[in-house]
Amino acid sequence: MSTENAQLSWKTRIAYGLGDTAQNVVWGAMGILTFFYTDYAGIDPAIVGLVMLLSRCFDGFSDVVMGFLVEKTHSKWGKSRPWILWMSIPFAVSIILIYTVPQTTSALQFAYIFVTYNFCTTFCYTALNLPYGSLSAMMTRLSKERDMLSITRMCLSPWGRILSVSATLPLVKVFGDSQMAWVEVMSLWAVVGLALLIFCFRNCEETVVIEAREKADEKVPVKRALKGLAVNKYFWAGMTIWMMQNVIFTVTGTILPYYCKYIFNNDSLYSGLYLLETLVTIGVMALFSPKLLQRFGKRNMSLGGVLICLVGHLIFLLNPEDFNMLVFSCVIRGIGFAPIQSVIFGFLGDAVEYGQWKSHLRQEGLVFSGGSVGTKVGTGLTSAILTGLLSYAGYVATATGSVAQTPAVISMIMSIYMYAPLVVWGVLIVVLVNYKLDKEYPAIMQELVHREALGQM
Repeated sequence: MSTENAQLSWKTRIAYGLGDTAQNVVWGAMGILTFFYTDYAGIDPAIVGLVMLLSRCFDGFSDVVMGFLVEKTHSKWGKSRPWILWMSIPFAVSIILIYTVPQTTSALQFAYIFVTYNFCTTFCYTALNLPYGSLSAMMTRLSKERDMLSITRMCLSPWGRILSVSATLPLVKVFGDSQMAWVEVMSLWAVVGLALLIFCFRNCEETVVIEAREKADEKVPVKRALKGLAVNKYFWAGMTIWMMQNVIFTVTGTILPYYCKYIFNNDSLYSGLYLLETLVTIGVMALFSPKLLQRFGKRNMSLGGVLICLVGHLIFLLNPEDFNMLVFSCVIRGIGFAPIQSVIFGFLGDAVEYGQWKSHLRQEGLVFSGGSVGTKVGTGLTSAILTGLLSYAGYVATATGSVAQTPAVISMIMSIYMYAPLVVWGVLIVVLVNYKLDKEYPAIMQELVHREALGQM
């Protein structure tokens, strides 16, 4: 069996997954960044929303640029792998800078958070996460192996968010419950993230080498490359699935702290709820996703999970002011979303092979970067909409967190958490019902093997 079609070792799978654990130290922190900005740095939510919305425009452009850079990278470590090494230190530094907001005028604060937020997300995270994601398609061409990489990745990645979400707020209070306490906690996560990224780099290798592709790489014009991406319908499906994952993370990560603080008068409840949901998700992914994948395939197991999410949330809506029902909504979301979350990057990996079959172009970098564009734009729009709705309702930001909010604000917080998830589940159901690549994949790969034997893409 060729190296590119060999079964990957568990050490390799775990090392790859820990790369996302490191990145989720930052991405998890982004989920509660709005809460930090408004209730510790004292920044108006409208300013926060504007920064995030504007940043997404730059971020989307940087994703496309990064996709082309990966396609054109040639080093002794390959195309994607070297970027994990090159960006590890800047990435670790960026998480510290983003929380060091000066107490100055609103204009200077806007400038500072715009620069540091974009340094972290637009530059560092993009230049690290996109090559990391495309690396999976360069480590193996076996769909099931890519799915196992995705499952391992998604079982391990939440531990980064557990550190930065569940442990951050309690540690902030231990360290003095101030802005400086946030900086100190983020410094700890930066060190952890750096160590994990180095471990990932050292234990993951690129093995997929296609001779016809190596000869054609430098000859593909930008217009043809973008056209190949545009006509890849399963790229669009994978992008949408990835986007909806981040939208639901943004909704719950942004609104749930407010929900706990103003509905149940205890913002510390959020850490416990987040930890509970995450542990449930990890457990379901680790124990059941490999078996579900083998028996039902990516599409069917994902669709079943999303239907569980929808039904569970409808039950929660029967009594959304009951804390037990809030706990129930987190558990059901953890159970139902685990299957699709576990194989989400398998969808994009398969889209790489489909794109090569359809357009005679293999585009790992562009497929994953294009997917990230949609994800980040969707996340940015979601953040902007949520903060805009809070501002519209009259939310009062304060550096002490002691201001009582109006009934209109409380009602807005409840409405967002109650109804926004329904949009996510609805979109995912439509996409998955129309997803057919699981059945088409074996024939596509058979034809690709034949072409490549003839020296063709």
